[in-house]
Amino acid sequence: IDEPMVGLDPKSMRLVKDILSRRAEEKTTIVMSTHTLTLAEEISHRIGIIHKGRLIRQGTVQEIKNQARESEKLEDIFLKMTEEDL
Repeated sequence: IDEPMVGLDPKSMRLVKDILSRRAEEKTTIVMSTHTLTLAEEISHRIGIIHKGRLIRQGTVQEIKNQARESEKLEDIFLKMTEEDL
């Protein structure tokens, strides 16, 4: 699923999030591409972080936090991992 929340109103976002969460609880594999990292952190069991077309990290949210030695939000970790000099 590519960017499942783009263009949705809050009610529809909740519906999609609930559906994805239920499917994940049923052990269904869902591959989702999103820039909404709070969504990924909230409903994903495992995540991969892609930067410039390369997979740079993968694992559970907690594993990625441990690898980054951070207890911050996934969004903050992503920004630190992919920051570049301007």
